[in-house]
Amino acid sequence: MLSEGCFRHLTPNPHRTKHQKTEEMHSSFLRHHYQQPPPSSFTVTALRSPIMKRHADPLTVLSFSCLLILLLPILTVGFADRLQAYDPPLILLKTALRQEQKPEEIKSLRVREGAPFKIALFADLHFGENAWTDWGPQQDVNSIKVMSSVLDDESPDFVIYLGDVITANNIPIANASLYWDKAISPTRARGIPWASVFGNHDDAPFEWPMEWFSSPGIPPVHCPAPNASSCSGERDCSFRGTQRIELMKKEIEHNHLTLSKNGPKDLWPSISNYVLQLSSSDDPESPVLFMYFLDSGGGSYPEVISNAQAEWFQHVSEEINPDSRVHEVVFWHIPSKAYKKVAPRSRIHKPCVGSMNKEEVAAQEAELGIMDMLVKRSSVKAVFAGHNHGLDWCCPYKKLWLCYARHTGYGGYGNWPRGARILEINDHPFYIKSWIKMEDGDEHSQIILSP
Repeated sequence: MLSEGCFRHLTPNPHRTKHQKTEEMHSSFLRHHYQQPPPSSFTVTALRSPIMKRHADPLTVLSFSCLLILLLPILTVGFADRLQAYDPPLILLKTALRQEQKPEEIKSLRVREGAPFKIALFADLHFGENAWTDWGPQQDVNSIKVMSSVLDDESPDFVIYLGDVITANNIPIANASLYWDKAISPTRARGIPWASVFGNHDDAPFEWPMEWFSSPGIPPVHCPAPNASSCSGERDCSFRGTQRIELMKKEIEHNHLTLSKNGPKDLWPSISNYVLQLSSSDDPESPVLFMYFLDSGGGSYPEVISNAQAEWFQHVSEEINPDSRVHEVVFWHIPSKAYKKVAPRSRIHKPCVGSMNKEEVAAQEAELGIMDMLVKRSSVKAVFAGHNHGLDWCCPYKKLWLCYARHTGYGGYGNWPRGARILEINDHPFYIKSWIKMEDGDEHSQIILSP
């Protein structure tokens, strides 16, 4: 573990410019509005030995380590039998690893008795857009108003953040989780559980604004020079951003209502790959719907759902739903190339349903098998994506539906009215209904996606 001395804060430029004043005002805004919530009751707090303090003497640490090695045989005398009793054989370890995606470990939601289960999809919020300006933070405020309006009008049981929660390439601070936390705050404040999946902007590298280099040509903040206390000898700079794994870690650690997961480690750098179960109102052990979340990439790596992710989906779906008896839906951020095949030419006509077709589909870079697997499973009813702010349609593709959410955030491109896609799942009889809920309360584009 790196010592605290390896992490450094930004050093303010002594020559204060108008840009620096703007940044300081924005920092004040963050301190006031972007406070971190208290950790959940499940958070484990690490205890630090006095020996591991920041200014520990390296010789002392080395001496202590050597002493510990010498004393270890003595300290374990009398405990050998018990240690051996708790040492699992290799076969048990392999079995435990294989059980990572067992059905009993899948997080579950439940349909309320006598009422359908309702989900709100919030797509492309883009918190932190142009964070160093006065305009940027105001867009975040506007986005909160959209979410609050939808949540109060629809009272969903669950919320899905469908990628591009933040615009990391516009966020000039080390901890972009402050913006992520603000984006989920309307849902958390109402006690509604949620899950999230990553988009292409969530961990994108910081893009230096050209206006920072106008007269007098000095950015509002700069990285400190290396010195003896720097671990790497390089400049420590907050503009490197916050990676997917860190964003997800902070969301999970600080929010007991989140159902988001990292997903299998062997799918790295893809992070948000997991499945949730919606259970029947009659029996919590009886699944009504499986919801799969897949990281479609972008930002720090290519915009693609990899072959490994496709194989993971196939393995998990065959394990938890071997006979395809239970209906399934899939969520990711960047649409697959199949969306291009069904996209309306101009106006939206049946069998497609929607109200907005203002741009061309911006699809993933490649198709590496996931769509073939989805089409082969009769239980998969729909895929939901974001990314294109000017599209909100659903169109049939072979035996399933390809749907867009609705651009929810005021960050990002486009001046079209904001809203959210709503899903309604009923278990007796089963159906999936969907519509678009607008910020002003208008409702349109209702469609039945399954029996």
